[in-house]
Amino acid sequence: MSILKTLLAQVKQYKKDAILTPIFMLLEVAMELLIPLLMASIIDNGVNAGDMGHIYKIGGLMILTALVGLFAGLMGGKYGASASTGFARNLRKAMFENIQTFSFENIDKFSTAGLVTRLTTDVTNLQNSFQMILRMGMRAPASLIVAMIMSFYISPQLSSIYLIAVVVLAVIITVLVRKVKGIFDVVFKKYDDLNASVQENISGIRVVKAYVREDYEREKFQKASGNIYKMLLKAERLLALASPIMMGASYTCILLISWLGAKLIVTDQFTTGELMSMLAYCMTILMNLMMFSMVFVMITMSIANAERVAEVLNEKPTITNPENPVMMVKDGSIIFDHVNFAYNKNADENVLSDINLDIKSGETIGIIGGTGSAKSTLVNLISRLYDVKEGTVKVGGVDVRQYDLDVIRNEVSVVLQKNVLFSGTIYENLRWGNENATEEECRHACELACADEFISRMPDGYETYIEQGGSNVSGGQRQRLCIARALLKKPKILILDDSTSAVDTATDAKIRRAFREEIPGTTKLIIAQRISSVQDADRIVVMEDGRIDGVGTHEELLASNDIYRDVYESQTGGGSGDFDEKEGE
Repeated sequence: MSILKTLLAQVKQYKKDAILTPIFMLLEVAMELLIPLLMASIIDNGVNAGDMGHIYKIGGLMILTALVGLFAGLMGGKYGASASTGFARNLRKAMFENIQTFSFENIDKFSTAGLVTRLTTDVTNLQNSFQMILRMGMRAPASLIVAMIMSFYISPQLSSIYLIAVVVLAVIITVLVRKVKGIFDVVFKKYDDLNASVQENISGIRVVKAYVREDYEREKFQKASGNIYKMLLKAERLLALASPIMMGASYTCILLISWLGAKLIVTDQFTTGELMSMLAYCMTILMNLMMFSMVFVMITMSIANAERVAEVLNEKPTITNPENPVMMVKDGSIIFDHVNFAYNKNADENVLSDINLDIKSGETIGIIGGTGSAKSTLVNLISRLYDVKEGTVKVGGVDVRQYDLDVIRNEVSVVLQKNVLFSGTIYENLRWGNENATEEECRHACELACADEFISRMPDGYETYIEQGGSNVSGGQRQRLCIARALLKKPKILILDDSTSAVDTATDAKIRRAFREEIPGTTKLIIAQRISSVQDADRIVVMEDGRIDGVGTHEELLASNDIYRDVYESQTGGGSGDFDEKEGE
């Protein structure tokens, strides 16, 4: 019931259409079921009695009934389409808006491909089911029940044939649907795997071609697609059994009613018109039973879709605003006070353990360490992308959990490891940092990030169109554009998460010098693998296994920290300079 309540809440402004649809469908049913009675009256009281007046009168009434039924059907279709498409629109909008509120912890629960499938395939299936429920879900059972009542009114004896057929068919269809439901529950989860395969292939197409892995990717896709094909084929084969069974039952009922009805007519217990009405109701009952079974199948299929969509809609962000949030960040000072963190709050081992660090406003802090030493995790806590498990992270002397989320994130500008640009011009991408930035401000930020060097060489300059993901610029160019975008926020804290790794050392040095001269009041945290990128920092933090192994200036760490000294010697003496080789994790 909670899933149904969650989904129906998205009908919203389309409630009127959703209510009018079944009303018009019931009106159509009423008109359709009147026609056999009128036809029987024409035959018995008009044709057999030779009364042309009665034929004209009832014939005209039949035409009017048919027109009303046609109008009701058209209006039912119109309002049903409006309600179902509007319902799908609201579902997608509500899901997308809720996803925007997710913390990183929430996002980690759902794969990207899974969210895309829920927003597309799952919602489309729910849209189709909703329309069928509004139209056939009301029409089929109403038509079936009324037709049964009318047929029993005409002849209880012959109507018992329908009753037996309906019970037998209902049992068979229920068994088929239960088997099919189990298949569909698995199929929609397989769609996530298929979408993930496609997404991964397309986003990494350059790597696929560089390593000549097209055949491997093709086989992987065919395997994922083949699994879905086999399962859907099995489900369709089961559902296909319903059609011959229904047709066999229909023809059996027609033969029995014709045979028994003919015997009753011979003994004057039945009229020809009544027999024709019974045959018409027979087809109505059996066809509507088929329709009802189709509705049941659609509902069964969409249960899995409904659960997946409702899961996203009901997901509550783990990070929310406090009741009376602090609306101003005083400065860029940062304090980590006995911080412990784990992605899973119930995990036995922490990703970060007992982190204590005091950073003054305007300081430049270098952070180095091996792969997996939790460098990125550490800085993600500053802008409250994750919440600490234990301890406190303070910015400007205030616990980050007391700030308004927009306020703290606007004052902490992050250039992540995976630099993302969006489709649009360079200007449009830069203004993600500040939507009101002038052209002059954009150009100045690019000068600081050494991005103006390559932008000026482009034919359209700052109006150059960036393809989705920044695929038409190099890794180093993408990094510099992302740094410029971050600078436009004019933050109190700037975090560069290994964001100059694709930049040559000379450009890296220019960027650091520009930061030092142009934004001295901004606290700068630079995560890097190259010691040359951080050796001029006010202090350098060495991390290992989620702990701080040492803090100090370049000279102090060379004298006191084994990990730092070994890596420095490797990088300056011709070695690999890899932290992982020094068990930095």
